[in-house]
This record gives sequence, structure tokens and C-alpha cells, in this order.
Amino acid sequence: MEISWHTRTFSLLFFFIFSKLAPSKACHPVDKEALLDFKHKITDDPSKLLLSWTVSSDCCTSWEGVACDAAGRVVDVSRPGLVSDNDFIQDTYMSGTLSPSLGNLSSLQLLDLSNLKDLKGPIPQELGKLSKLTHLFLNTNKLTGAIPVTLRKCFVRLVMITKLDLHGNNFTGSIPTSIGNLKNLKYLDLSENQITGSIPQSIGGLAALELLYLNQNHLTGRIPSTISGLSSMIFCRISENKLSGSLPPSFGLLSKIQRLILENNKLTGKLPSAVGHLTTLTDIFFSNNYFTGQIPSSFVNLLNLQTLDLSRNRLSGQLPPQLGKLKSLQALDLSYNPLRLVRIPDWFQELRVFRLMLAKTGIEGELPHWLSSSSISQLDLSGNALTGKLPWWIGNMTRLSFLNLSNNGFHSSIPIEFKNLSLLMDLDIHSNKFSGRLNVIFSKEVQDPLGHFNSIDLSSNMFTGSVDDDIGERPAMASISSLILSHNTFSGPLPKSVGKLRELQVLKLVNTGLSGYIPVELGDAKELSTVLLSKNKFTGAIPETLVNLKELKQFDVSSNRLRGRIPPHKAIIPVSAFKDNPGLCGPPLPPCKRI
Repeated sequence: MEISWHTRTFSLLFFFIFSKLAPSKACHPVDKEALLDFKHKITDDPSKLLLSWTVSSDCCTSWEGVACDAAGRVVDVSRPGLVSDNDFIQDTYMSGTLSPSLGNLSSLQLLDLSNLKDLKGPIPQELGKLSKLTHLFLNTNKLTGAIPVTLRKCFVRLVMITKLDLHGNNFTGSIPTSIGNLKNLKYLDLSENQITGSIPQSIGGLAALELLYLNQNHLTGRIPSTISGLSSMIFCRISENKLSGSLPPSFGLLSKIQRLILENNKLTGKLPSAVGHLTTLTDIFFSNNYFTGQIPSSFVNLLNLQTLDLSRNRLSGQLPPQLGKLKSLQALDLSYNPLRLVRIPDWFQELRVFRLMLAKTGIEGELPHWLSSSSISQLDLSGNALTGKLPWWIGNMTRLSFLNLSNNGFHSSIPIEFKNLSLLMDLDIHSNKFSGRLNVIFSKEVQDPLGHFNSIDLSSNMFTGSVDDDIGERPAMASISSLILSHNTFSGPLPKSVGKLRELQVLKLVNTGLSGYIPVELGDAKELSTVLLSKNKFTGAIPETLVNLKELKQFDVSSNRLRGRIPPHKAIIPVSAFKDNPGLCGPPLPPCKRI
């Protein structure tokens, strides 16, 4: 339900076209003076958004981004930093402050100065005089000041406003209690600011509000029970704050709510069974709070639910088997809760989820066979006590794109059927007891353009043998960005073909037993930012191309058998990254001895 930039641009364009019906009178001198004063306070306009705003021209007929009514009064001022022109989107900015003279545009209905990035200072109190304003977009700037100081006196007059977007600035202070006076408000976005204090009780007066964004602020206190007054609300996001206390049962009165996002707060208590009354809900995001107790059986009524994310809480007790009736559910995340599941309940196979996340939920034993016939695309069973072999039927899970079985007790080689996972892009099986060679993983099938690895973590296992010489030429490896093979028992050299992994950013090969020269070709992987090769048996010199990679942030070749002068480099690399290589010398180590 989030309003996309393109959707909003279309609605503003529609407003602009139908409001700019040729005015019968020239631009009103008060409006023209107000806009010229605004331009005067703009110190930098690199894309010349205000170039047409001149003293000698008429602001109604000649100024870009300005529309007037038939009386020559300005009704629309739209100069956002994202500008669409002939299917091309230009991203620009303006520097400066908001002129108090904008408050003299007494007929103004729409003001859009969004995404200009560098507008600073407070919102002038004079904007409170704009009694006909219905749309105000000042988001994605550097505006400051306390919202109560700048807008407290304005809410009484801005009764016509329907859309208020101030997100992505640096506003401080609390949400004014007068917010409840905006009876026509349908869209409110105060997210991504520095707003403190609690959500005012008066917010319940916004009966017309459909979309509410208060996320990424510093809000504290309880969610007021008056939130039930938001009877028109469809989308509610108040995540990424410091809200505490229990959820008020009055949430159950939000009869039109579809998406409810409360994650990353400090909410406590049991999940109210009243949430089960919200039959219009499609998405619940309650992760990373302190909710306790069981999942209410009333959730079975949420037949339209597509996403249920209750991860990273303190939920316990038996899962209601009735949840198996949620046929619309696509994503279920119960990870990091002390559920003590012991086994994945059989009724899970009744679900049609493509995303199943049950990390650290107390699962034991072997993988249930019913997974082989599931339609799961993303599966996370990490941090449990799963044991036994990785079954051959894992190859039947051909829809898998993400698989995380890390931190378990698996002990087997990778079955040959693994090659059938032609859509798999992210694999994490670190911290198990997997053994054997890696060839099955690197040579898995792909379905172009899908199925090319993005990340692989095989660290802290018991894999052996050499790393395949043609690893950098395997189709599945063509676009990998993170390759982690640390703490295994390999033999032989690091293949030169690793340098052909052009999108590789992270390479971790700590304590792997690899030997021989560090290939010069590794420097061909230009995107590398992390290269950890410590605690191996590498010999010879450090390639100059490697330590001079432009993106290099983290580098460590300590505890090897390297020799020679450390190549000159611009990257900041600590002494510890080169230690325990008796043959290395030169900055940052002691200077090389002259012969």
C-alpha cells in the first residue's frame, strides 16, 4: 500500500494539468513576490529548476512548476528534486531555506518541494496561513526544528490538508497534540526524523487517515488505545522506534487495516487475541520486540494473511495447529523465539508458504521428508539441533533460492542431487560437520538468468580436497559476491580462476590449509573489498594488484609463509594483517635489509 514515486508523480501531474486552466488574469502580484522571495533564498540550483522564475515574466503562464486558477492566484507549486521529463528521471537538488513569504500564497492547494535534499532550517510558521492547502510534500530534505514549534499553530488552520509528508528530514521534538484536528488527513508521513516523545492520544481523531508512517524515529511510551479511532487506516508503520508496553486490544477495531508493521520496538506482553478480528490483514510484521506467551488461536481467522513475521521475540508454548488453515500465507517467520518445537509440526505441510524461517526454535533430529514436495523458496533452519545426513531428496526442492542450515549437526557429504537446485542463489551451511569435496556445490545447474550464486558460506566444516581449478568459470559462480570457505581442511593452491569472479566482494579463506602462491590474477576481481587469507600455507610475494584494489577495506594475510617486500599501497592495512610471515618486510613492518 505504499505510494510509489511514480504513482504520486502521476497524481500531481493530473492535479497540475487540470488546475492550470488558462487563467483569465495575470499572476497576482502578492503571489509573484512571494515566489520570487522563495527563489531569492535558494543559494544553489544546479539544474536551474527556478530559471524561468523571472521578474519580467508572468508566474501563471511562464514559470515552470507553477499553476494558477482563473483569478490568477497560485494554486500549485511543484519543484521536486526528482523530475520526470520525456520518460527520463532527473535527480537534482536545491540548497537554501524556506521563505516565510510562501505563507502569502493564500490560494495554494499543493506545495511539493520534496527530494531537494539540501533545503535547511525550520518550516516557517507562516505556512500555517495556507488554509486551502491539501497536499504538502517537504520530504527528503535537511529541514530541522521541533515540529511543535513550527506547526503547532498551523494545524488549527490547515483543516483542508489531506496529504502531509515530512519524512527524511531532521525534525526533532514531539508530535503535536493538535495533529488530531486534521480531520481530512488521509496520508501522514513523519518517518525518518529525530522525533521524540510519545504518540499523542489525539491521533485517534484522524478518522479519515488511510496511511500512517512514523517509523525510524525515537518515539517512546505506549501505543495509545485511541488508535482504534483510525477507522479508515489501511497501512500502519510505526517500526524502528522505542515504543514499549503491551499492544492495546483496541487494535482489533481497525476494521480496514491491511498492513501492520510494528517491528524493532520494545513492545511487551502477550499478543492480543483481538488481532485475530482484523480479517482484512495481509501482512503482520512484529519482529524484534519482547512479546511473550503463545500465538493466539484467533489468528486462524486471518484468512487473507500473506506474511506473518513474529521473529526475535520471546514467544513460547505450542503453535496453534489451526494456523494450517491459512491458505493465503506466503511467508512465515518464527525465528529466534524459545518455542522448543523439537520437530517441525506436520501441519506445516498444509501451508503453501514459499518463505519458511524457523531459525533457533529448538528443532531437533532429521529434516522431515515432506519438505521434498513443498514449494518453499526460502528456508532457514539455522541455529537448531538438526542432525544426520543432508538427504538426497534435497534435490527435489527445485524452487529453493535461499537455504540456511548453518549451526546444526549435519554430518555428510553434499549429495549429487544437490546439482538440481537450479534456482539456488544463497547458501549458508557453516558450522556443521559436512565433509567431502566442494565440486557438487560449485557445479550446480542454473536457469538463466536465475540460479547464479550470490553468496556461499561453507565455513567451519570438514570439507577436504582441492578447490576446483575452474571455480571461476562455472556458470553458477558467475555473479557471486560473497565466498566464505574458512576453517576447512583443503589442500593445494588457490585457483587462478577466482580472479574471473568479477562481482566478488568478499573472499574469506581463513585457516583452510591452502598453499602455494597467492595468484596475481586475484587482483582482476576489481570489486573485492574484503580479502582474508590468514592462517594458511601461502608462500612467495604479495601481489601488488591485490593490495591496491580500489574497493579494498579489509585485508589479512597473517600467519602464512609469505616473503619479500610488502607492495606500496594506499589502503589502510594494520600491522596485524601481515604478522607471522617471517619473510615479509617493508611498511608497515620493519624495513627490508639491504644486501
